[in-house]
Parts: sequence; structure tokens; C-alpha cells
Amino acid sequence: MTTDIRQVYRRLYLIRRVEETIVDIYPTDKVKSPVHLSLGQEAVAAGVCSALRPEDVVFGSYRGHASYLAKGGNLNAMMAELFGKATGCTKGRGGSMHLADARAGVMPTSAIVGSTIANAAGYAFGLRRLGTDAVVVSFFGDGATEEGVFSEALNFAALKRLPVLFVCENNSYAIHTHVSRRQSAQRLVERVRTYGIAASRVADADVLRIATEAQECVQALREGRGPRFLECATYRLREHVGPGEDWDLGYRSRDEALPWIQSDQVTRLGEMLEPRERAALEAAVEGEITAAVAFAEESPFPAASDLQNDVFA
Repeated sequence: MTTDIRQVYRRLYLIRRVEETIVDIYPTDKVKSPVHLSLGQEAVAAGVCSALRPEDVVFGSYRGHASYLAKGGNLNAMMAELFGKATGCTKGRGGSMHLADARAGVMPTSAIVGSTIANAAGYAFGLRRLGTDAVVVSFFGDGATEEGVFSEALNFAALKRLPVLFVCENNSYAIHTHVSRRQSAQRLVERVRTYGIAASRVADADVLRIATEAQECVQALREGRGPRFLECATYRLREHVGPGEDWDLGYRSRDEALPWIQSDQVTRLGEMLEPRERAALEAAVEGEITAAVAFAEESPFPAASDLQNDVFA
């Protein structure tokens, strides 16, 4: 399977521009929920999802805009959800941290760190029982690898040889705490291999290499060769939660971010395209974003009479 650079760039550009649009809108208070942005981290979701089919599914964390969009989640419904509107992907009830689009294979994201790792393993167990060759991808941050559920889910997936790809988006921070202050030995791939799971690492956020690694992992999953693990080093350019920068907080510096800015994958891949083709692609994406914002603004808020619908009790 070869990587379609045009399609990968489209995913990268879409994620980047949607989140930049959210940054612009956020101060107006039209966005009705906190946002955890993936600006700087787009390459992980874009690269991994380039290896997936429509019937495959992804589970993401509260920083889930990128995986939602990369897997083909409905942009209008996502924007309306951020606005708290009834036409949102969870009817305005979930906001940014609880996105879902089952038709696109996007399972509900969660604000509980690490929770969807076990969900992904369970879904993969179901697929194994059904005998399909569809696969599951679980996206999570490096902080989630310190939760007990990480160990439990990997062990279960290895025992049952489940068709699940665990993807760690390692941006080195759990909120404001650097990995060096949380882990005495920063050898995640080695640790994962002790479960009997094949594991690899992409250290430079190269989106094409991520895509290639993901293709190899997914092929192994479809052939029933057991779970796979992919660690992708990356870097977020905005604050942990919110649209702003946070260099003044003192836990990290602009100098630390500079190499990641200089190797920005959106810029790099865009330069690989023929200028006219790139301009047409970007114009189409900009049109989609403009339409999605208009859709969100024009949509109604949920009716008070719906308050007790879709709840267990």
C-alpha cells in the first residue's frame, strides 16, 4: 500500500485549519466547552488514519479533534457540537471532549485519561468474535501509559491476539509535568514489548513514516498476527486546555518548541504538492470550514423538553 500524499495533506490541512478557526472563535464564547487542541500534533492522526478503511474504528482521548477529522467524522456535526447545538454529533451534550460519529467509525472520545484504551481492546475482541478483518485504533497520550488500564488492556490484547493498534501520541507532557519527572526509564517501546506485542517508534513526527508504520501494523492486524503498538513523538503548540499559548507558565520554553515548528509537517507536505493542486485542495477545505461554522451558528440549541432524553435514569 502506497501513501497518497495528497490525501494525507488534506487531512493535515483540515485539522490545522479547523483548530485555528476554533482558536479565532473561542474568545466570542460561541464555543460552549473547553477545548484540547492538537495544533502541532496533526501528523499522528493524519498518518495513522491514512492506513484505515471505512469499516475500521478509532477511539480517541479528550484531545480528539484530530482523530475525529482524520477518520472522516462529520465536520458540520463537530462544529455544532462545540457550539452546544442540537445538530451536534452528540446533540450538544458532549462538547469538544466527547465527540462521536459511528457512521465514520469514530467511537466516543472520553475525558477520563486512559479509559478508551480498554474500550478499544473490548471492541477489538468483539470484531475477533465476529470474524471480520476490520481493525481498531486507540489514540492516547503519554500520561495514559501510567494508568493501570494501560497494562491491563495490553496484556488482554496480547493474550487474545486482538486486532487493535495502540497509538501513543507522546508530546512529553501530562498536563504540565514533563515525562522525565514521571518516568525513571523513558523506554516505552521496550516496556510494551514485554507483553509480547510488536512495537515501534517514530521520533520526529514524520507523517509519511507514521503512515508507513501504520500500514504495516494494520496489515499485521488484518492477518491475525496480534496487536501492535506505535509510539509517535510529537509536540503540542498550545496550552494543555484552551486556545492560548502558555510559555509564561514556566514549565516549558519556546526554545523547546522551535525544532518542532521548523519541521512542521503541514508546511513540509504542502511543499511536496504542485502549487495549483495545493491551492485547489486548500480552497475546498476552507469552504468546508466556512460552511461548518455557518451551520453551527444557524443551528438551534437543544430544547428544554429534551433535557431528560438519552439518559439512563
